[in-house]
Amino acid sequence: MELSSPIEDASLVDAHLLNGCCLEADRSDSVWLRLEGLFIALPEANRRHLRPLIDEIRTSSLLLRELADLSQVHHDRVPLVLDPLNTVLPCMSRSLRDITTHYENQKLTKVNRWRTMFHEMTNEAGGLQLPQRFVVYNHYLAAIRDLLSRSPNFDLNMMEAFRLQIMNLREARGIPNNVLMQSIHWSEQIFSLPLPSRSPFKSHLPSESFGPHRPWGHLSIPNNSKVLFRRPIDDDKISLIAYSDGRDGSPYLLLRTFYMGGPWFSLRGVHELCIQRENEAIHFKRWSRSENCSKLWATLRFQTWEELILMYCTFLALKSRNTLTVQLGTKEYALKGEKKLFQACILDDGFKHSLIVYEDKYTGGRRIHVAVWEGELRQCPVWTAFVTHQSASPTWLKRVSRKRIRLADVQLYVFCQQYRQQSQRKGSGGSFEIQFYSEEAAQSFKDLFTPIPTKSNMSRPITPRPITPRIVSRPTTPRA
Repeated sequence: MELSSPIEDASLVDAHLLNGCCLEADRSDSVWLRLEGLFIALPEANRRHLRPLIDEIRTSSLLLRELADLSQVHHDRVPLVLDPLNTVLPCMSRSLRDITTHYENQKLTKVNRWRTMFHEMTNEAGGLQLPQRFVVYNHYLAAIRDLLSRSPNFDLNMMEAFRLQIMNLREARGIPNNVLMQSIHWSEQIFSLPLPSRSPFKSHLPSESFGPHRPWGHLSIPNNSKVLFRRPIDDDKISLIAYSDGRDGSPYLLLRTFYMGGPWFSLRGVHELCIQRENEAIHFKRWSRSENCSKLWATLRFQTWEELILMYCTFLALKSRNTLTVQLGTKEYALKGEKKLFQACILDDGFKHSLIVYEDKYTGGRRIHVAVWEGELRQCPVWTAFVTHQSASPTWLKRVSRKRIRLADVQLYVFCQQYRQQSQRKGSGGSFEIQFYSEEAAQSFKDLFTPIPTKSNMSRPITPRPITPRIVSRPTTPRA
């Protein structure tokens, strides 16, 4: 069972989510009730593993119905969970139907039906025992629920680890591994993921919208335009909406502010604006034809460094990939206030990318930034990840070969529709693998995050090793 794609109408989105979840919830109820009857009929010595399986399938039913219910409350976030549902529902549906087939095999005794079901379905999953298969399904469904409901417990890395297990199971069962749903734009997800860290700015000056402004109802926005994201600024005194134009799909920014008690709006295409950072603020500038000069369109101030970075990179990616953009200035790519600690070429999802480690001079925050290495989109952001307190753990970074390093806990914010971070997730824990083009680059990256051993390590926090900024730019053929 696959959910349809693409989905245009919001009511149709709800219908697919509701029907898919409720259908499998009903199937789950039917299966666990039958297994309950089987449990009663089996001798006690043959019941091992059956009770955990029944309990997990009952939990599946509850989670599926909870998702359907929550979709009515968190209607705006439904598109975010359609792809994950497309991953798990076909696989879960196949498992439930296979259990039913084994149960209804009248040629075998009930004891042998259970034995055959358990062993065959465990073997086809590479040794993953049948009850554990539903443990994986349920952890993934719980992660989908947390994503839908904006739960602070949402863990992207754990969700990805369980997704990989499900994709492996799909492959073993001959279920196509491609997820057909591609209905959401990458920028819709950037501000939906929870921040792994928050590095606050000290200044609390207000944001400003400089216009020109128009009153409510005086903007000509084409039909079928689609909102990509909305960001409230300064407790919603100003709001920024990004949408794709209904005629050509180009991204536009719509600012709303208040004046004399009423809302006023200013609209500009991303291709018409230039971006620059100043401390905790992002300046957007437009070209004034009447005055023949550049003028401020808006100054948006952010409470945290992470929010500023995500907005800046999102704008760069939208502008770089916009067919209406004539030129993107070199100064726009250089985000002021950041110090480059490291740069090297990597092989990333089959492409040659530039990996840079930046440190913010205002907050001390560090981030990993990956951009296009060459061509027309050179320097266009592909993804960024914030380096959190997890980097202090000795298990966070592991060099698995001369040119490959794995990070155990890293949350990617992806600015590219085609990028597949799952191709870089390795192992049962879903560690993110970085493949460098040289051994020197891999070692330098490792050194950047390796603590300096001191005599007082047991009583004081470990400090990162100071390092002279390294630019390792000579790509060679990557080898494992």
